[in-house]
Amino acid sequence: MSSETNYLTRQGYEAMRMELAQLIKVERPSVVQIVSWAASNGDRSENGDYIYGKKRLREIDRRMRFLTKRLEVAHVVDPADQAGQDQVFFGATVHYIDQTGQSVRIKIVGVDEVDPLNGHISWVSPVARALLKSREGDTVTLESPTGLQTLDIIEVIYVDSELI
Repeated sequence: MSSETNYLTRQGYEAMRMELAQLIKVERPSVVQIVSWAASNGDRSENGDYIYGKKRLREIDRRMRFLTKRLEVAHVVDPADQAGQDQVFFGATVHYIDQTGQSVRIKIVGVDEVDPLNGHISWVSPVARALLKSREGDTVTLESPTGLQTLDIIEVIYVDSELI
């Protein structure tokens, strides 16, 4: 990831901040304690607690660096600041019906918040890009690997604390 702006919803920002705090205050000190104890037991070459602990410390440190860098360039987008509450922008929850008649509800979020199983898609995804700037009642065209698809926008909602 580059140092470009990292757009996040308030929930995404808070989740990343809480994960970083958990790693710093709880997980890392706990693993350091285990590694320290394991190192005091002598031969480290066959000491599973020591070997696994050192590996886990590297994973924790890598994740802490990643989160720190992403939070440094974070920009929290407040749905209340959106110019048109009836138009699809970052942070919107969109209910649409695809050309097969399937009803779909997605929320447009930052790249670090993507959770397809819960309907959270990145603002740079093809579906989000097709929906951006559309309004309730619009029909948009999505270029997909299977060809052009039409999506009928049923509802656009901005609720900051909403969970899909």
